[in-house]
Amino acid sequence: MFDIYVERVIDKDINTVFELMADHEGSSQFRGIKNVKLLEPGDSEKNGVGALRQVDLGAVKFNERITCFERPHRMEYMIEKSSPLPFKHEQGTITLQEDNGGTRVIWISKGTINIPILGALLLDKIFERKGNQGFGSLLKQLSEL
Repeated sequence: MFDIYVERVIDKDINTVFELMADHEGSSQFRGIKNVKLLEPGDSEKNGVGALRQVDLGAVKFNERITCFERPHRMEYMIEKSSPLPFKHEQGTITLQEDNGGTRVIWISKGTINIPILGALLLDKIFERKGNQGFGSLLKQLSEL
């Protein structure tokens, strides 16, 4: 099982941070993200609950469905499809809290690579390490905007 956990305080107000993280159209400004396409808009707003987004990281692509959208404190998603590695996603949560004029972001993603033996023994740990690096890098870039 991979268990990604990244926490960082960003020197921006909570509304700005939430908007930057929720907006699929602005995602490609971050290194490591090639493109994000909105496949289906959300129920009440385009990036809200129900939205289906295709995220292209180059080597990995996945479709994520927004399952919770509580402006400006919480966003949750589930990965419904991934390639080239198939995985079962169990949790994707981004929580934001005001913190001395800035915003504390806690980003959690859990799941497992669905390849017998190899997934559990090797790929989950590699994906966890790369995920922690990638999420940490994205939050660092967000703080530099």
